[in-house]
Amino acid sequence: MTADALPPVVDTTTWETRLATLRAREKAATRELDAIAAERRRLPMVEMPDYTLDGADGPVRLAEVFDGKRQLIVYNHMWFAGKEWQCPGCTGFTSQYTRLEFLDNYDARFVIVTQGPIDEALAYKERVGNRMPWYSTANSSFGADVGAPPDGGFAVNVFLRDGDTVYRTWHTDGRGTEQLSHSFALIDLLPYGRQEEWQDSPEGWPQSPTYSRWAGSKDIAAAYNPVS
Repeated sequence: MTADALPPVVDTTTWETRLATLRAREKAATRELDAIAAERRRLPMVEMPDYTLDGADGPVRLAEVFDGKRQLIVYNHMWFAGKEWQCPGCTGFTSQYTRLEFLDNYDARFVIVTQGPIDEALAYKERVGNRMPWYSTANSSFGADVGAPPDGGFAVNVFLRDGDTVYRTWHTDGRGTEQLSHSFALIDLLPYGRQEEWQDSPEGWPQSPTYSRWAGSKDIAAAYNPVS
């Protein structure tokens, strides 16, 4: 970054014209996202086996993870055996969800499923101050079957329940999970953006190695659970 890396200064009329041009593209993107969401609502679904996961109170069937709701969002959290601090991306991503009661009005629930043994997973949840419900797939092939295998897999999966039968309706991983996070949306509004090397930015803009500005899991714990 150069010392004078700033956007050009223009008069108000010029600024408003450029902003209007960008806003037209933003509105077009919003309409495209609406169309994508409409197509998502028309996807077929796949019936799931009757998996048994481990919860805070013991074994639980996948259908019971819904807690009476018909719709379920699952964040498959990376887990590395023996590590005190797990994936900072997953830790930070899920720690931002401190209030999820609004999903009740949509007959939905949002939970974390990880490959870690349930006792270790719940201890980590407490250590980092995470507020979401956690379940373990350590004794089940569920995680691997939905794109989140042991030793590194993360994903978001969505399910629909009809009685005791569960169906998988949607899946994403990688950058596909960004749409669930408010942090990227806020950062992308900034003049300097995410400040990562892969981004297309003007010459002189601050840019660092990818992920280098992300908080570490220990820092996240200090922010969300200061007594840990």
